[in-house]
Amino acid sequence: MAPLSAARQATRMNSLGQDPDRVIEEQVRTDRLHQLFRQSFPAIFGSYLGAVMLCWLCWDRFDHSTILIWLVLLAGSSLLRLQLFVEWFRCPDTERTPARWERRYWLTLMLSAGIWGSGALAVMPVDDRVSQVLVMLFAVGMSVSAVSCYSAYRYMSLGSMYLVLLPCTLWLLFQPSPMQVGVALAVLVFSSFVVGATRKLSDALEKAFRLTRQMERAHAISTRAAQTDELTGLMNRRAFFERAQLLHAQCRREQQPLCALMLDMDHFKSINDTYGHQTGDQVLRQIGSVISAGFRQVDVYGRLGGEEFAILLPNTSLETARSLAAQLVQTISDLKAGPVQGLSASLGLASTHGQALDLYVLMDSADQALYQAKARGRNQVAVAG
Repeated sequence: MAPLSAARQATRMNSLGQDPDRVIEEQVRTDRLHQLFRQSFPAIFGSYLGAVMLCWLCWDRFDHSTILIWLVLLAGSSLLRLQLFVEWFRCPDTERTPARWERRYWLTLMLSAGIWGSGALAVMPVDDRVSQVLVMLFAVGMSVSAVSCYSAYRYMSLGSMYLVLLPCTLWLLFQPSPMQVGVALAVLVFSSFVVGATRKLSDALEKAFRLTRQMERAHAISTRAAQTDELTGLMNRRAFFERAQLLHAQCRREQQPLCALMLDMDHFKSINDTYGHQTGDQVLRQIGSVISAGFRQVDVYGRLGGEEFAILLPNTSLETARSLAAQLVQTISDLKAGPVQGLSASLGLASTHGQALDLYVLMDSADQALYQAKARGRNQVAVAG
């Protein structure tokens, strides 16, 4: 049991030692990333269709070779983004991490937005005011859609918006016509309002994600506290039997054997009477550590009360369960608890192998075997019937 015990104890210490604020921060980043991929998928097609529609409306006003180059480059960047989404949807949830996907998303989006903005400037006629206004109208529409699609990431929204808007806006700003300068100034004023709205929307989403995660954590902590024995860290009696019922039903459904171990510390009352309840509590904590570190995650174990513990071993043969019980008895005998010498425990073992036992009948059989171990001199394992 020693190698398994060390590995389990290391895992538990790693999970308990994590900073809650850091964990929540990582969860919020992941939530933002998931929100980004969920809400921005239509933008791949929307940006390309917007360019196609603009070219169609101004087909007789734009240079056709410039249109072709723009649409081909934009199609290439859209395919890169589409490939990114395909890889995202195909990969397992455990691999959908910000460290792996945020940078790639940034690069493909900025590339696409840059091509859209520079292409809009390239097709804009120098002497056609109507076409210029149409181009700016479509550019503003693209920037508004960026805010709605990438709202989970403030700077991503602003970056894509400015890459689309700024080329044409700056060009108009330095034209001689007052109307052209006025359009450019109007777009800049509009952009300033969008910046403020984007910041508020992004902050609201982040607060919502953080609040959700904090509530989930608080609920998990309260649930665990209600199901955990405060002294040993094992499941309490109520939680044990709730999990035990589910495990028993699963074993019956899958026709797997289920073994039950009942453990009781020997002469525990004399430990309390001789060394005090603090020493007795120390002994119980050590027993809880031994049990939680020495069994599998699929096993169900808990403190039923006092110095009595129960363990359920699904899909385990009687011979294997007997060997594990013997190791547990030996491990407890090797424990040192301050001034206490010669710790020992008695175990009763029962199994459903070859018989359809109700959970409480199974537990009662293990309990009767425990009394047999006590009667035979303690510090040993007895097997029911």
